[in-house]
Amino acid sequence: MKNILEDLNKAFENKVRLGIMSALMVNDALNFNSLKELLGVTDGNLASHIKALDKQQYLSIKKEFLNNKPHTQYSVTQAGRDAFTKHIKAIEQLLKN
Repeated sequence: MKNILEDLNKAFENKVRLGIMSALMVNDALNFNSLKELLGVTDGNLASHIKALDKQQYLSIKKEFLNNKPHTQYSVTQAGRDAFTKHIKAIEQLLKN
């Protein structure tokens, strides 16, 4: 049981971060507004959680301008994919026990 708990990642304990990672795991990339609408959060709330995941190097951020408007795309890095998969497997093991 103790080994399972060690595989839980504090970066994913927040429901918004869990939602961000879940959405990005099943999509190649999503933009800021898509994530905001999907999760039902404010700009500031989403930005702070994206910053926390980026600090852990779990997200890749691509910024560009489309029609003179800023457009930011987010995707999961391999490190993020590995960490999130490990976290989800630990939750599944907890539920089985």
